[in-house]
Amino acid sequence: MPPAAITLTGNICGAGAGTALALLRPGPAAGVAVAALLAARLACANLDGGVARDGGRATSFGSVLNEVGDRAAELAALAGCLAFAPSALVLAAALAATLPSWVALAGAAAGLDRIQGGPVGKTERCLLLALLAAIGFPVVILGVLAAGSAVTALVRLLRLARAARLVRTTRDAR
Repeated sequence: MPPAAITLTGNICGAGAGTALALLRPGPAAGVAVAALLAARLACANLDGGVARDGGRATSFGSVLNEVGDRAAELAALAGCLAFAPSALVLAAALAATLPSWVALAGAAAGLDRIQGGPVGKTERCLLLALLAAIGFPVVILGVLAAGSAVTALVRLLRLARAARLVRTTRDAR
C-alpha cells in the first residue's frame, strides 16, 4: 500500500471522528465510534512513515504530506465539536492542538532532534475527544485539551532550548 494512501486513510478517519462527534449524542455508542476512528487515525499516523522507510519509498515531499495530513486529520476531528461547543473554544483548542507539532517541527528545522512528549500529545488529545464523545462536557474537555496542548508546547520548547544550549556548548568546547 502506498504511504500516501495510508496518510489519506488517516485523514478520512479523522474526518469520520469529527462527523461522529457532530452527529451522535454523547454516550457509549458515540464514545466507541469516535475512539475506534481515532485509533485508526493514530495507527495510520504511525504507519505511513514506517511503510515509506521500510519500502524504500521515503521522500522529502512524503514527509511534508505526512505532517500536513497529521494536522488535517486532527483539525477535522476537532471540527466536529463546532456542532455543540462554543466556536471560540473549538478554535482555541484547534490552535493549541497544533502548537506541540509546530514547536517540534521548528526544532527539527533548526537542526535539532525532533522533540516528542509532554502531558497532552496526539494520543492524549484523541483520548480526550473519545471521552468527550462518551460523556459530553465539551467546555471542560476542550478546555483541558487546549490548556494541556499549550503546556505540551511549552515543555517541548523548553526541551529544545536545553538541547540548543548543549549543542552550542559542545560546539564551543571544540
